Amino acid sequence: MKQQLESIRSQAMAALEEASTPAALEELRVKLLGKKGELTAVLKQMGKLTAEERPVMGQLANSVRAAIEEKLEERKAEIHASVLEAKLASEAVDVTIPGTAVAVGHQHPMNQVLQQIKDVFVGLGYQVVEGPEVELADYNFTRLNIEEGHPSRDRSDTFYFTDDDSVLLRTQTSPMQIRYMETHKPPLCMLAPGRVFRKDEADATHSPMFHQIEGLVVDEHITMGDLKGALITMMRKLYGEDAQMRFRPHHFPFTEPSCEMDMQCHKCHGTGEVNGQVCSTCHGEGWIELLGAGMVHPKVLECCGIDPNKYTGFAFGMGLERMAMGRLKINDLRLIFDNDIRFLNQF
Repeated sequence: MKQQLESIRSQAMAALEEASTPAALEELRVKLLGKKGELTAVLKQMGKLTAEERPVMGQLANSVRAAIEEKLEERKAEIHASVLEAKLASEAVDVTIPGTAVAVGHQHPMNQVLQQIKDVFVGLGYQVVEGPEVELADYNFTRLNIEEGHPSRDRSDTFYFTDDDSVLLRTQTSPMQIRYMETHKPPLCMLAPGRVFRKDEADATHSPMFHQIEGLVVDEHITMGDLKGALITMMRKLYGEDAQMRFRPHHFPFTEPSCEMDMQCHKCHGTGEVNGQVCSTCHGEGWIELLGAGMVHPKVLECCGIDPNKYTGFAFGMGLERMAMGRLKINDLRLIFDNDIRFLNQF
């Protein structure tokens, strides 16, 4: 038995020294010290020994077990250190190597132009406000002096939610003018940007969803000259001092008198043609309609509890997409919504 124990010790030491992985160590532990291991098998023969031999063999067996367990722990620590060192070496980073440049995104061209417009009007003292996209017809039409039967209230133009046409996707951000006048007293100076929805066919200058920016000023002695001054200031800040624009008489139910402002087409420069063909951006007009404006109708002021005999005001509404087209020289509005990275990277 003594020879068996010494043989187990020597063979175990050699095998443990050669083991190079945690799995190999565990396999040897089971082989040597497990319930069916070599050392256990020898110990089961203790019953055959004499009373004098048992203590001696028992002490030797314990010594062999202790030696094997000590060697197991020693090799386990060595293998763990070796594995960790190899892992650190494989994952080492040379901090002197130049790093890989990270692509940095930027604002969408629409947001760029929106922020520029906001900056202009905030600089003029306007307060930027936001409102609900799902709106009541009372705010979207009725209180803006748009009566029943007006073409803009037709189902062919407006997205309604209810059978009685009382709830809809707002067709303009003008309802925020009413909401603002309800909760604030003159003098008023506000700007309301946001998404609006109309049943328009998508083409180079139209989309069923687009962004609009409404402005409102109400105070004593406000005139059409104040309106033109604000819009011309905005246009020159946005398009440059030499920007070509024009005002045309128009009609809107919520303003009186009313006008529209156009900008000279940036593609054909007012000629209506490009290379002998009708300009696809302005459809041959030479001008692009940017916004509608006018003096706030007295009925609208009265509806909000403001005395039209004491106060006057002006309002305007512009399409952000068209403003962006002129600002960034974009020929087709649909490009703004395509999310083509090749297009967006230009801005």
